[in-house]
Amino acid sequence: MKIATFNINGIKARLPRLIEWLEQKAPDVACLQEIKTSDETFPIAEIEAAGYGAIWHGQKGFNGVAILAKGAQPIERRKGLPDDPDPTHSRYIEAEVGGVIVGSIYLPNGNPVLGPKFDYKLAWFDRLIGHAADLWASELPVVLAGDYNVIPTPSTDDVFSERAMASDALTQPESRSAFRRLCNAGWTDAVRTVHPHGPVYTFWDYQAGAWQRDAGFRIDHLMLSPAAADRLAGAGVDKDTRGLEKASDHAPTWITLRP
Repeated sequence: MKIATFNINGIKARLPRLIEWLEQKAPDVACLQEIKTSDETFPIAEIEAAGYGAIWHGQKGFNGVAILAKGAQPIERRKGLPDDPDPTHSRYIEAEVGGVIVGSIYLPNGNPVLGPKFDYKLAWFDRLIGHAADLWASELPVVLAGDYNVIPTPSTDDVFSERAMASDALTQPESRSAFRRLCNAGWTDAVRTVHPHGPVYTFWDYQAGAWQRDAGFRIDHLMLSPAAADRLAGAGVDKDTRGLEKASDHAPTWITLRP
């Protein structure tokens, strides 16, 4: 089973790239973030024509998450986190697909630091950790996939330049501490487990020639419960997708699970 996460950065603007990627890479499950469209305007017809069923939690112009399943209809479990600190933001959707529970996550960016947006980021992360604990206790295979907006470490394995990102919410001690809390609670960082050394970037900014300079960082993560981690067979990043015309600034990031 191949499960991917892809911050599409506007599903209408990137729809040709999304359909192209689905046809070429054929993930069994695709978790999308920043679809930036309302529930009513989600392009379900085009996605179904590509062979995928879908559920989504939209928001006009901002945020928005979705889960696609190849040749199947995802079974929706919930939209939004329990006790979400701001339920007007569409940042979480959860489904069952092929016996695996999958959550699509768009964690708040948090910039600027030391303000309400950063406080909201940390509060939202706290709610996610709480919900993850309930999912972990179920002992079911669970994959929490998405744009976490956290660079886990200062190493060049995770960020092209810690100095350049030093004032960003993605690198703050509080952000990294929350990510470590999730790991310490028993969740496996799938990509880093398969690729323990070397740069594995998932995002390259549109500015300052970041893509051309490979000035990227790793913020798209697939976190696995023990029952899912036991089945982990592979992981990677479809980096070439980032270099296409009118591409998202994120590249699809994926895992494979054994039956």
